[in-house]
Amino acid sequence: MTGTYSPSRRQLLKTSAAGAALGIASSVLPIRSAFAADTTIGFIYVGPKDDYGYNQAHAEGAAALKGMEGISIIEEENVPETVDVQKTMESMINLDGASLLFPTSFGYFDPHMLAMCAKYPDVQFRHCGGMWDESKHPSNAGSYFGYIGMGQYLNGIAAGHATKSKKIGFVAAKPIPQVLLNINSFLLGARSVDPEITCQVIFTGEWSLAVKEAEATNALVDQGVDVVTCHVDGPKVVVETAAGRDAFVCGYHANQSALAPEKYLTGAEWNWANVYKMYLDKTLAGEPLPNFTRGGIADG
Repeated sequence: MTGTYSPSRRQLLKTSAAGAALGIASSVLPIRSAFAADTTIGFIYVGPKDDYGYNQAHAEGAAALKGMEGISIIEEENVPETVDVQKTMESMINLDGASLLFPTSFGYFDPHMLAMCAKYPDVQFRHCGGMWDESKHPSNAGSYFGYIGMGQYLNGIAAGHATKSKKIGFVAAKPIPQVLLNINSFLLGARSVDPEITCQVIFTGEWSLAVKEAEATNALVDQGVDVVTCHVDGPKVVVETAAGRDAFVCGYHANQSALAPEKYLTGAEWNWANVYKMYLDKTLAGEPLPNFTRGGIADG
């Protein structure tokens, strides 16, 4: 099952609720005992799975699990950070029997995932972003994230060696702490090569907005920037636009080298397969899942 059936999945949940009001829920919703013995894991993405970015990185991590025995993977893409994601989570639980859900987008956590945690205390939820807090969040919730700033520091070193103008650029979505950390890491890496290098930043205001990403990239190059990186959900537009303007590119989230083979220097990429496999191994062994998982390059 993939995102191609997403609209009908949410529509089916609405239909099921209507059926229950008429006393015919049993003909629409399968009961738990009818599910197969496999453990069902659900992945939810805010954009397409082939975005060359954030969502693709998670989808590649999920794909690494699909050959494992005893599990069933379900996915849904293009789910907005609205009540729609609650409907998606409910349908994965009630229609597919999912016992572990990974809502991967930043805005899914509060209030949407937390609401589902309260409603389904026997289901485990793990969110990408590192926002779980033991003092206020439920025990069936949790977070995982990585020290991706390490990758951006290495991007900066590559950029420092490649730049001739001593001006590097960063296209950023929103000024949240992780984005600011990545910007600083990129600049510090470059300045380890040459302390005179400067980094110009343009915020688009959205995680995914192709027109603004192209405009920002062009504006940076117009100002003399000759190496560009980014923190947006899908770096494809930034990579292609920068390369089209003869600037070098450092990637983010996933591997974009195929988009600009002559101009792509390196990239800060996630390796979610190790994290997802850890959660799955513990689930299959009947062990408790960690509520907070975080690591860097040395941790794989």
